[in-house]
Amino acid sequence: MRKIQGSSNYLKNQVFGNLAKAALSLILTIALFLLEIYVVLYTGQFSAFKLFGFLIAVVPFVAFNYYLHKYHVYNGGWQGEKQVTKILGSCLSDDYYLINDLYLRGGGGDIDHIVLAPSGVFVLETKNWSGKIICQGDTWQRPGKRAFNSNPSHQVKRNVEKIKRIIENSVIFAHVWVEGIIVLANRTVTVNLNNPSVPVLRLLDLPNYIVSQGGCRSLSSEQLEAIGRQIVADKV
Repeated sequence: MRKIQGSSNYLKNQVFGNLAKAALSLILTIALFLLEIYVVLYTGQFSAFKLFGFLIAVVPFVAFNYYLHKYHVYNGGWQGEKQVTKILGSCLSDDYYLINDLYLRGGGGDIDHIVLAPSGVFVLETKNWSGKIICQGDTWQRPGKRAFNSNPSHQVKRNVEKIKRIIENSVIFAHVWVEGIIVLANRTVTVNLNNPSVPVLRLLDLPNYIVSQGGCRSLSSEQLEAIGRQIVADKV
């Protein structure tokens, strides 16, 4: 499988950005607490003003926990995407092209993967969830919980429409098959599917599905590369 360069590195930037903010917040928390302890020990008194100083030190500690949580969320997604990239690269031939982690103009979040195949284009939304998940049509939730705010079905459908518009803006590439797929990268996840509106696949099932699906039109390597360049040109 060949890669088309042009990744926005959205997840990678979020991972390292939030990790850096968490580290900075922790350092600031420790520095403020040590300063307050020094002041108390030096003066031998603990006044209301010094208590206020300790409360101020709590603020960066709250920020530390916030950024650490965001780091774990983004890192989990990034690790899932790396698993998808690895299995596609090992199972698909050089007739296929891959674009990873693309953030297009117009917002709406990043596109995890785009596979350009001789039979069409596959837009992948990767989830590295664990535990038990229920999918009822377009609704995703954990048992006994409210539906997820971030809905992968809606997201992958929006991304499919974005890619369709980009491709159809060129008369040369009209009527190219574009399909969305939700990929569950974590092997420990248990999912209950009930009439999902888009294909939902486990990681190991993904390569065979891509090879066996698509439209009747056969695209050449030159056409796939041109489509890839056209898509990447629309990134932020």
